[in-house]
Amino acid sequence: MPNTPVSTPSAPAAIGTYSQAIKAGSTCYLSGQIALEPATGQLVAGGFEAEVAQVFENLKALAAACGGSLGDAVKVTVFLTDLGNFAKVNEAMARYFMQPYPARAAVGVASLPRGAQIEADAVLVIG
Repeated sequence: MPNTPVSTPSAPAAIGTYSQAIKAGSTCYLSGQIALEPATGQLVAGGFEAEVAQVFENLKALAAACGGSLGDAVKVTVFLTDLGNFAKVNEAMARYFMQPYPARAAVGVASLPRGAQIEADAVLVIG
């Protein structure tokens, strides 16, 4: 089964040696997203709430480019520079995901690219 790169201008362009997403059969692996605005490549302003919304909007755009939606997510990993924001992540996920919710891991990290406060990736099974 070949791996097919997936990309969309509706999510931030890859800025390194990775693809925005890779589709392998019915599984799509979405690369980690920080809160970059796709049009400008700049981190969104407005604090943590704005960042978490942009992260999930970026993942949503990648899911659509794979031919699916966030409803197809089976696993989400969230990286936070402040685990005190975990409740806000739960609130945001309730807006972007429906039951049954995907499996999830939340990891506290010292720092993220470009000073972001949150990064998330996802695995989808489509179909």
